Amino acid sequence: MIDAQTVALTRFVAGSQRLILPRPMHAIRGIAVSPGIAFGRALTLSSTVDNVEFRTVAPDLVAAELVRLQHALESTCQDLDQLVESTRARLGDEPAKIFEFHRSILRDESLIRMMRGDIQREHVVAEYAASEALQKFAATLRAVEDEAFQSKAADVVDVERRLVGALMGASDERLKRLEGPVVVVAHELTPTQAAELHRLRVVAFATDGGGLTSHTSIFARALGIPAVTGCTNATELVEEGDELIVDGDTGTVIVRPNDEARAHYAVESGRIAERRKALLAVAGEESITRDGVRIELLGNIELPEEIPFIFENGGEGVGLYRTEYLYLTTGRTPTEQEHYEAYVEAVRQSAGRPLTMRTLDLGADKYTQEHLEEPERNPFLGLRSIRFCLDRPAIFKTQLRAMLRASAHGPLKIMFPLVSTVMELRQAKMHLRDVAEELEEEGIPFQRDVAVGIMIEVPSAAIMARSFAGEADFFSIGTNDLIQYTVAVDRGNEKVASLYSPAHPAVLQLIKSVIKAAKHSSIDVSLCGEMAGDPLFTILLAGLGLRTFSMSPSQLPSIKRLVRGMDIGHCEWVARRVGSFEADRQVINYLRDETRRIDPEALVGQLH
Repeated sequence: MIDAQTVALTRFVAGSQRLILPRPMHAIRGIAVSPGIAFGRALTLSSTVDNVEFRTVAPDLVAAELVRLQHALESTCQDLDQLVESTRARLGDEPAKIFEFHRSILRDESLIRMMRGDIQREHVVAEYAASEALQKFAATLRAVEDEAFQSKAADVVDVERRLVGALMGASDERLKRLEGPVVVVAHELTPTQAAELHRLRVVAFATDGGGLTSHTSIFARALGIPAVTGCTNATELVEEGDELIVDGDTGTVIVRPNDEARAHYAVESGRIAERRKALLAVAGEESITRDGVRIELLGNIELPEEIPFIFENGGEGVGLYRTEYLYLTTGRTPTEQEHYEAYVEAVRQSAGRPLTMRTLDLGADKYTQEHLEEPERNPFLGLRSIRFCLDRPAIFKTQLRAMLRASAHGPLKIMFPLVSTVMELRQAKMHLRDVAEELEEEGIPFQRDVAVGIMIEVPSAAIMARSFAGEADFFSIGTNDLIQYTVAVDRGNEKVASLYSPAHPAVLQLIKSVIKAAKHSSIDVSLCGEMAGDPLFTILLAGLGLRTFSMSPSQLPSIKRLVRGMDIGHCEWVARRVGSFEADRQVINYLRDETRRIDPEALVGQLH
């Protein structure tokens, strides 16, 4: 670690030494996407290959360039062989298939002939020939009208980064040679880079871009690595070798910490470990209030492999399976069989306990926008989620077929996201019925009474909840979107982030009306947004009548301990009091006091 008394540091830059004065400590704020505190040195990675310089060699060196190319192809394929096996062992078959496809690109004879031909005809260096061939291939795929082909361009770009990096000596081989704890810092991480974060060496990562549902976040939570995304300028402020502290609970990255910061986070890390140990002690206890009211606690997942963590942390099943994972990590359209295998694994891991699968929530993400001929100016108000699925019936039906086929192996529910009109729900159910009829005609078994529900994520759906209750089997309140659409705030925009508040009285009124409408129609209702895992709102939500919470698996123990200390009568009294407030700050201050009376440590590490 860097000694705070050191007055100068000697670093090697481009093969020579220069004296660099120590730079001051700096704190970077981003989005907390995977919890925990980690200490390590910065390893900066580039997510893309910069434009490779055009260079030629003398005719007598052409043969050497061909040899360089061949060696790079072979070594990169060998790396991918190992990556396929290690990814399959750690994360399962689905992520491994990403790299099987990457490997097939590097073994494509037509591409290899193109690279070799450019070297022989134009005497260019091997890295330029490789980059040109792969960029042309990616451009060809983007030009094909079939979306399945267009989506594969992202894989080709990833392969280009890997192969050209190997040729230029700038590949991620550094990851394999690391000694001691390392924090990866990048603008964004590709699926390959995210999957290579070895738990014993890479202890955390921070990226300029990304969010809660980016593929980097998905892998971080699956691997249990603290992570902060949306840092904006981390790559500008952090230099290779800098000492870093990553706080995945608050979304903070401390660059070049001083002695005081090190001591603070060392103590905080110890407290987290002790508190985690104490919380896990109640994981196996029943989720029931002091006056005997049962509160169902479920988990949100991106990967089927995360399901055991739900049970280890005291959850009872899956309240939200975000199925976009297959798209966001491959950058292409998955086949029905790929969907089916992932869903069957989720059913198997759930072992008969609750499992709710959400259909694709794509559209506002980078993946979808990159594959549109004209990216939308405001994708969050555009063709996303259920609108995207209804506009792409082939993609939608492929997923629905896989879900119904998986239902033959165990119970599951299907949930449609961002429904804003009753007609959208009816259209989605019509596609589901069509798929069911096809499977029946083909003699393929499936569960015929699969429950079908919707996410309540927009004000129109919340206001019309009673109408939707006549068409849906259950509701799940998605507060992440419901809040941003109610208060007109982009939750990823730091300039207005302070206005994004779950405690806004208008948001609370909508939640209350949805719970009331579900109760009136005798259908189940859960809440699966980030609000469900925030102990500040547990008392209030229970007082409003919510009996099913779904959250990140790591949040389950703290919510369960709070539930076991609550009394529903008191919760209802709190909810009535909150209903009289006119400002979110009043709500937050009041709920903070009431929560601490029940569990003094419930809000440790929370940002309120």
